[in-house]
Amino acid sequence: MSRRRRARQDGSRVEQPELPLAAPVKKRISGILEPAAAAKLAVARRAKPSAVPGHVRLVLTLELRRELAEKLSERAIREERNIEAIIIALLEAAAKRWR
Repeated sequence: MSRRRRARQDGSRVEQPELPLAAPVKKRISGILEPAAAAKLAVARRAKPSAVPGHVRLVLTLELRRELAEKLSERAIREERNIEAIIIALLEAAAKRWR
């Protein structure tokens, strides 16, 4: 059995300093940087090194409509690839059109 703690008999309370309610506002440097430099900084902070040279590991969580998820899964099964490879191929194809 655990022992119960004794209540303080003197009634004194330890005063604790009040904590600030909101964190101080940090200056955002994204407004200062050019988009390409801001993108490099974001990848440097968020992505992890990959085993593949010249690649990074960027973990994403996607919330997709069920219909879209099923179409992607169907395509992956038909092409005998995983769904991640299908999404990477789609992103790379879209990136080529942006150039």
